[in-house]
Amino acid sequence: MAKRVFLSLVSDAENGNGDNGHDAASRTLIERSYTQLRDDIVEGRLAPGEKLRVEHLRTRYGVGAGTLREAITRLVSDALVVAEGQRGFRVAPMALADLEDLTQLRVHIEIEALRQSIRHGGATWRAQLQQAYDELSAFEQPILPQRRAHWEQCNVRFHEALIDACDSPWTRKVLRLLSRHSERYRRYAIDLPGSRRDVHAEHRQIFEAAMARQEARAALALEAHIRATPDLLARAQEDGRVAL
Repeated sequence: MAKRVFLSLVSDAENGNGDNGHDAASRTLIERSYTQLRDDIVEGRLAPGEKLRVEHLRTRYGVGAGTLREAITRLVSDALVVAEGQRGFRVAPMALADLEDLTQLRVHIEIEALRQSIRHGGATWRAQLQQAYDELSAFEQPILPQRRAHWEQCNVRFHEALIDACDSPWTRKVLRLLSRHSERYRRYAIDLPGSRRDVHAEHRQIFEAAMARQEARAALALEAHIRATPDLLARAQEDGRVAL
């Protein structure tokens, strides 16, 4: 009996039919649920402060409770969901004070990372930055609603390419977290009626200064770009176009 079990396990491993296949399928479900939940939070379909009821979400996403809890735990790490102890989970609230805090931290870290990349980046860094900028440009002239998700992906890749020659892995990890948490605010700002902001021009200024290795100019352009979103949302809140 033991021999047959052993041979069966060996056969499963050789043919990819063992627990690894089950684990891979489980990870795929978790990843899909995480992506769907995250998109619904960022797009506002799950509102800031909304209670995340697992029993309702199971029907909505067609997965089990365990899968949902794994996905929600990842969103807690992204600071998009708040754990409330025994009371469950809620979508993280949005507030200008939160965005200002994110902005201050991002300005401090990302500008220094950009300076390091400009100083140390070689031909590979320049080529990757050029590619990221070209891909981004294709999606933001203008930023159409149906292409917004693709634009966001390209926007993230562009900002990551800017700092890719920074020699601190932790800096890049922290900036990825800040970018993910800031995405909801970017979406709100992009959709504001009456906004005259030219995001592509902002990116072009940063790109051209970085490629020319004009460190001070690139730093100023990046800071203005990062601060544009909270400034725009603050003005919109003052005149009643948005409530945060």
